[in-house]
Amino acid sequence: MEIYLKVLKENYVNFNGRARRKEFWIFQLFLIIITGICTVLDNVLGTVVVIDGSPFGRIVLPYGWLYFLCGIFHFLPSLSVLVRRLHDIGKSGWWFLIGYVPFIGIVWLLYLLCKDGDHGENSFGNNPKA
Repeated sequence: MEIYLKVLKENYVNFNGRARRKEFWIFQLFLIIITGICTVLDNVLGTVVVIDGSPFGRIVLPYGWLYFLCGIFHFLPSLSVLVRRLHDIGKSGWWFLIGYVPFIGIVWLLYLLCKDGDHGENSFGNNPKA
């Protein structure tokens, strides 16, 4: 929980430096848990999105306002920790765009995010493990 809060408090929009694998994946774990809770609360409170799709009847999406607000709040911290994670392996933050390449892109990005960081200093700063 400390790592998640550290990303939100100290590194909310910090795109400089490096982030360890642990920092990235712990943040993603808590983000999944929180968005899951928001989805459940949206369904319990009845704040889900309802669309009138005339020929198809009513379309009820399983998420609503809490999920939407959670997404807006976490967008920049998620992007910043992703960029800093890519910096840890010596890649530019723009490498996150590789995920938009059909089929192989998301697999390659996942490989990069799971890869061990550069030992010692690289062009983006000192090793966060040191």
